[in-house]
Amino acid sequence: MNDKALMTLEYDKIILRLTEAAATSLGKEEASKLRPSANLAEVRRRLAATDEAVRAVALKGVPPFGGITDVRPSLGRAKLGGVLGPSELADIAGLIMGSRRIRKYMAAVNDEIDIPLLSDLCEPLIDAKPIEDEIRRCIDEQGEVMDAASPELASIRRDIRIYADRAREKLDSLIRSSSVQKMLQDVLVTMRGDRYVIPVKQEYRSHFGGIVHDTSGSGATLFIEPEAVVQMNNKLRELKLREQDEIERILRRLSGLVGEKAELLASDAESLGYIDFIFAKAALADSMFATLPEVNGDGELRLKRARHPLIDPKRVVPIDVELGGAYSAIIVTGPNTGGKTVSLKTVGLLSLMAMSGLFIPADDGSRMCVFDGIYADIGDEQSIEQSLSTFSSHMTNLIGMLGQVTSRSLVLLDELGAGTDPAEGSALAIAILEHLHRIGCRILATTHYSELKAYAYNREGIINASMEFDVATLRPTYRLLVGVPGRSNAFAIAERLGLPRSIIEHARGQVSEEELKVDSMIASLERDRRLAESERQTAERLRKEIESLRQQLEDERFKFQEQKAKLLEDARDEARQAVAKARREAEEIIADLRRMAMEEGASLKEHKLIEARKRLEDSVPDPVAKPRRTGHGKESRIEAGDEVKVFSLGGQKGHVVELAGGEALVQLGILKMKVPLSDLEAVRKSASAAPARTPVNVTTVRRSREDVRTELDLRGATLDEALVETDRFLDEAFLANLGTVYIIHGKGTGALRTGIQEFLRKHKHVKSYRLGNYGEGGAGVTVAELK
Repeated sequence: MNDKALMTLEYDKIILRLTEAAATSLGKEEASKLRPSANLAEVRRRLAATDEAVRAVALKGVPPFGGITDVRPSLGRAKLGGVLGPSELADIAGLIMGSRRIRKYMAAVNDEIDIPLLSDLCEPLIDAKPIEDEIRRCIDEQGEVMDAASPELASIRRDIRIYADRAREKLDSLIRSSSVQKMLQDVLVTMRGDRYVIPVKQEYRSHFGGIVHDTSGSGATLFIEPEAVVQMNNKLRELKLREQDEIERILRRLSGLVGEKAELLASDAESLGYIDFIFAKAALADSMFATLPEVNGDGELRLKRARHPLIDPKRVVPIDVELGGAYSAIIVTGPNTGGKTVSLKTVGLLSLMAMSGLFIPADDGSRMCVFDGIYADIGDEQSIEQSLSTFSSHMTNLIGMLGQVTSRSLVLLDELGAGTDPAEGSALAIAILEHLHRIGCRILATTHYSELKAYAYNREGIINASMEFDVATLRPTYRLLVGVPGRSNAFAIAERLGLPRSIIEHARGQVSEEELKVDSMIASLERDRRLAESERQTAERLRKEIESLRQQLEDERFKFQEQKAKLLEDARDEARQAVAKARREAEEIIADLRRMAMEEGASLKEHKLIEARKRLEDSVPDPVAKPRRTGHGKESRIEAGDEVKVFSLGGQKGHVVELAGGEALVQLGILKMKVPLSDLEAVRKSASAAPARTPVNVTTVRRSREDVRTELDLRGATLDEALVETDRFLDEAFLANLGTVYIIHGKGTGALRTGIQEFLRKHKHVKSYRLGNYGEGGAGVTVAELK
């Protein structure tokens, strides 16, 4: 990628913001190395990784990168057998802990959404928790070796405390003496070189034995270690040396543990840094309100409401740009400070960002091209030291890029041909544009020359554009208008500012007739554009009003359907109550008949009583189907492979296997059933038009409440036959939403009853079961309650 273009388009400022968004030094290092790629597959992979990070943050929040530092130098020394310090080991424990947290975070995200690229980055991270635990056991959060690191260290430090207390107590008793206090500069015990001393006035040196360790700056005070504590201090010194030796041994042991895994831990550090870098891209996208662009290698570029990322979002004016379709070059004209240069930089910088795997600050649906090079000649780069004029500097840049540009390049030219005689400058600008156009690259150029407007108007594949200027306010609007060349506003501005009309008319007379015609044509085009824009806004307003009215009608229709359903439900509730009353009366009659039959020695067939009860149950009206919304007036076409909800089954979800007429074959768990299309609502469209794969060993069931019985008579069947029939019967009853079913197996030897009840105990649709009560068939019938 052209380094000069990166500097001109301020790509380094985007990298700086990306670096600041990284949470770790490892991530910042990765971010600082980011450069655009000209490889389409690589760009897509980079953008896919950023998209995964954006979705992960939206789902689970920012990942926990705390504690992760760059420990690669320490790991390198440990690998070579070096002894690491306590703080270095604590940092390595922090890296291991951070790695474990990131793995846990990614696993939680991966349970809900697919993040293949991030998962692949986490896959090689090792589990070194035993090393972390051992370091944590020996070293505290302040980077100090703890007493618990070894029994020997704990014993040594205990002795150190004992001897230190004894030395202090001895010196405290000495300085409390009134005869001694007059010889001391200060009544206190201090330390010099890890040895306890007291500050003695110089003239009383002979009154104390022991060792002089230090003197004050003036020489008036001597820091003396009295003879009484010399042995104690010697013992303390010996214990301190033993303590250092033991700490050295502990650190060497821990460093050895780290050294065994040094290469793997260094690889983990790099992986974690790269993961942090990817999430930094997600954080940058969030701060810029950026979106994921589509990318291609066909030279097509379409930006929707693109904003320059380095301009205050409250002030930036979005632009729409298309290149690579009907035209491959845009010639932008307009007044100075109108935003032409910003438009060029916006296109160039957003292209660099997309090629770097960064989201771009533009609306959804924007398309970016992966160019093999981006070349920019923007700004006045004249140099006094090199004696280069404005024109010369532009020519130098152009000559440098002309030898590198290909058909897959993007060329950005600001003020093409400026800095020399207008006639020669415009001719040279046209020649340069013609050369680049023949190469086939994508071009975005700005100019003040009216000759280039005519050139773009007559040349296929090149289109005019301009920066809008409001003559009424004498201010640019910074809006890019593609298809409309810029017109001169000098006369209008001069007149608004108060220049005498006679001077303005004289100036108009100096302008050629052809230029006046061009200016008049541009003014006409601008009026037409404003009129079209006004009509578009009116049409948009009317569309929104119609949509609002349609929504109101839909809401009213839904309320009406709800009221209708409620009235029908109330009526059917009354009917059900009447039937329930009749059922109770019938049960009483049946009970009376049975009692009479028993008293008279007669017998009644239990299954006939059950059939009578079923006829009563069938007389209960079905519940009224609740109305449902129609998808806001849009046809929700159901296709094979779609995930759907079945309303008659309480909104249970399934997948459409195939369509036949007005019905769909729907896969519900291990079952398939045919359902009317009117009873379905699409939940999620399938990724392709291919029908859903049909699992093996499934049972196809046609839902039909009228065909489903509430009792199953198994008398005379073998146990194996009975179990098959019972399983089929329970599936049908479950799909028909039956709450209670009756299985007639008779009394006999009880073997069939035992087998049936053992089967019911394990069946997934059965909530509970019991023998029939008096009047239900007794021990000859099993009553099952379904889930």
